[in-house]
Parts: sequence; C-alpha cells; structure tokens
Amino acid sequence: MFEPVPLVHEPIGKIGVALRAAEHAAEVWRLVPPQLHRVGSNAVFFCDDTVLRVSRSSAPMTVALRFAERLDHLGIRSCRPARSDSLRAGNGLSVTAWQRIHFDPTAQVDWERVGVMIARVHAIDPAGVDHPLPFCGEFPWWNLELMLGEADAEIVDDAARDAMLATWERHRWWFDVARAAPMSLCHGDVHPGNVLVDDDGPVLIDWDLLSVGPIEWDHSALLLWEQRWGGERGMFDAFASGYGAPVEHEVLNAIAQLRLLVATLMRLRRARDDDTHAPEALRRLAYWRGDPDAEMWQAQ
Repeated sequence: MFEPVPLVHEPIGKIGVALRAAEHAAEVWRLVPPQLHRVGSNAVFFCDDTVLRVSRSSAPMTVALRFAERLDHLGIRSCRPARSDSLRAGNGLSVTAWQRIHFDPTAQVDWERVGVMIARVHAIDPAGVDHPLPFCGEFPWWNLELMLGEADAEIVDDAARDAMLATWERHRWWFDVARAAPMSLCHGDVHPGNVLVDDDGPVLIDWDLLSVGPIEWDHSALLLWEQRWGGERGMFDAFASGYGAPVEHEVLNAIAQLRLLVATLMRLRRARDDDTHAPEALRRLAYWRGDPDAEMWQAQ
C-alpha cells in the first residue's frame, strides 16, 4: 500500500509504437488487425469483439486482469478480460486483451446502481489487493504547489491565479485529515466518462487509478459534475442514495473543489505543450476569474 504511483500514470508515447505493439499482439493471439479507437492513458484498439489496451504501467498488467476477475465475482460490473495473460511489447509497453462492451452511448446511466457498486468496492480490504495502491492525494498531478507554480503567467491572469491559490489554501487541510483516517479501496475516477451502459445496465470502466483514500474520494467528482461539466440533474443524489452510507461533507466538498483546481492545472500544462488545448484552458480560467458567463467545461 502507498506505492508512489498508480498502475498507469505515464503517457503512452508515440502512437505508431503503440500501434506496432497492438499489431504484434493481434498476430500472436490470432486476432483480426487492430483498429485504433482512442488514445489516453492507454491506447485502445478494437479487434472485432476483443479490445486491446496498450499500456505503460508501473506493475505487470496481469494485476489488472486478476483484479477485474475479482470484481466480476463480487457483482461489480467492469470490463472482463478476454485473456488471462499479457504480452510485453518492448519500449516499456504491454498489451492486454479485454471483452468488448457493446454499449448504448445515448442510454441514461442508473447512478443509483453505480453507487451500489462503489459501496462494494469500498468494502474490499485493501490489504488483500494485489495491485498498486497509492494514496489518492499523492497522485503526481495532485502536487498542487508545483502545478500552481508552473502555471503559465502569460495565460493565467491575476484574478484567476488568486482564486486558484485561495482555493488551495482553503481546502488543503483535507490531505492530513484523510491520511490519519481509515483507508478504503477507491476506484479513483468515478465520472460519466468512465461509465458505459449495455443491455444489463451500467459498467464501470478505467480502473487504472485504483488507490486508497477516504470514501469521499469516489464521491467527489460527481458532486460538482452537474454544475461545472454539464452533467444530468440529480446524478449525485442518485449515486449517494445507491451508496447508502453517510459521508463527511466537509471532506467531500474540499476534495471536490480541489478536483476542479487539478483539472484546470492539468489542462494548462497540456496547453503549454500543445496549443490545441488552449481554448479549453481559457474556458476553465473564466470560471476561476468569476466570469458569470463562464461556459461549461469539456472533459476531453
């Protein structure tokens, strides 16, 4: 427990290298040629009903496969492995195979059922989990003093910077409080982008940020999703109802506010390296500046 980083935390690198890794895996596993689906922390490829994930991980990706099988046994709906092994593809990359989820992108998420599943996750004893489990507040991108210090002064005006610094100072206490409290196993990134809906209901995906922390960590993104990201009305209340246990509201609010700060600083960092991210960075700064007409944020 308290590893320094989550399972997947480094960028995948050049997509051509990831493609060659997926092609090699498809050949070894006798799958049809892979088609790129998306690139994020992992590169995801479709081979008909098999999904290949190319990852640069901090531990063997077989830990993710074993954990997925455990989730299935507990009735927590997630991606299911298509194979129990992984393939090392060179350049620090590995490839795993998963069953493709045929989901309806227009379906409404049953957030109450998602809350039920997260309650089951939190009931798992972290000591019995064979998987990297950093403390949630120590993810590299939660080094807020560093992130605030490197924010580009040419983009960040004084009003936005002052508001972000004030938010950090007002809510940073949660870190010490959480470290001193009992730790729960956390999914790490519960939000609408990580929930798919198939014929049997919601499926919770993307467990790469599995970690330990307060139960409020897995509630915090949803708390302000409606107000800041344009989420559907009532989603947090439904999730909390399904979860069925009380939370510490001061801790929850502190983490939720700092999540908004982290999301802004991460987009500013991306904008510094790639100006296509600049419009979204500026959109987020308008919120911190107190602009009454600030637009909803876009996740990606």
